[in-house]
Amino acid sequence: MTYPDDHARPAATLPRSSTTGGWAAVLALTLCVSTLIASEFMPVSLLTPIASDLHVSQGQAGQAIAVSGIFAVVTSLFIASATQGLDRRALLLGLTGMMIMSGAIVAFAPNYPLFMIGRALLGVVIGGFWSMSTATVMRLVPEDAVPRALALLNGGNALATTIAAPLGSYLGQYIGWRGAFFCVVPLAAVTLAWQRVSMPNMPSRERASGLAALNVLY
Repeated sequence: MTYPDDHARPAATLPRSSTTGGWAAVLALTLCVSTLIASEFMPVSLLTPIASDLHVSQGQAGQAIAVSGIFAVVTSLFIASATQGLDRRALLLGLTGMMIMSGAIVAFAPNYPLFMIGRALLGVVIGGFWSMSTATVMRLVPEDAVPRALALLNGGNALATTIAAPLGSYLGQYIGWRGAFFCVVPLAAVTLAWQRVSMPNMPSRERASGLAALNVLY
């Protein structure tokens, strides 16, 4: 039986030591992905102050959501083949570090182009986690616990999608849109530290390239 991303085996087939603390790593991933999703949709309720501060139209400010989505899709197609042989733990830690960088760039962007660069970088991170999070969870817990772990991960995604816009609006009233986006930075730093201490090494396994993998649809 094969699994998505690197033909990952369920954790039940890995050495016992590799499953120790697996749930802590699942929780760390859930918090990380939830923070990503909230950051992706936060501009929905902050378009007016963003547009005013960066001297662009609200339509242009709204492209911040589109650009992150485009980069997420492209990254999800190519990241597996582009990072063959790289330990998945190291890759996820690197992506989380990029999320910190993205949050800082967006929060302190002095102009529209730099703001969009920060959003594009966020899209790369989203695409990476989007492509690997499910397979990673399957390697972190025993096989019989996979449904619960995936439910936790997807529940965090749903919650983040639901609260992102109202939370952004609430924070924007008190700390401004830049402060709202900067809140991502400490959260991402917490998830980075948590993943670092809880996630075991996960060597990559060879798989088909991103485009070749699309053949399964036909």
